[in-house]
Amino acid sequence: MAAKAKPSVGKQIIDLLAERNQTIVTAESCTGGMIASALTDIPGASAALYGGYITYANSAKSRMIQVQPRLIADYGAVSNQVARAMADGARNTARADFAVAATGIAGPDGGTDKKPIGLVYVAVSSDLATVVIEHRFGDLGRDAIRKATVDAALDLVLQVLTSDPPSP
Repeated sequence: MAAKAKPSVGKQIIDLLAERNQTIVTAESCTGGMIASALTDIPGASAALYGGYITYANSAKSRMIQVQPRLIADYGAVSNQVARAMADGARNTARADFAVAATGIAGPDGGTDKKPIGLVYVAVSSDLATVVIEHRFGDLGRDAIRKATVDAALDLVLQVLTSDPPSP
């Protein structure tokens, strides 16, 4: 008898959220909707995925999900502070239980010594806390960086979901 394959991270996320009657929203910059797409690839995702914001332009971050322009001016769009504000802003704007956000430099240009190509911040917001993780993927090429960001984002969501106690 063959071993049953482990469900994908996306399926685990959708199943957990649906079981708990909770929702998630995405706020994406460098991934341009790829995180939401990965979740909508899962049949039944509508039970848990509220929707997503593609906030590629700095003004979109401010207008759509209330990221303070001052944060972007002070720290840059690719920063821990802005990733946190994106996740919190998306969760609050959508009134979702969770939000996942990603902002980074996918290349081929835009990198600096302080913020090189492959620098990405992923954040997950819940009512308990907002977790932000910095990734330095290196200059793997635009497509690989974006794919690595999606994987990192989904992994972080699953970590948060399996460590947070479910809401009553």
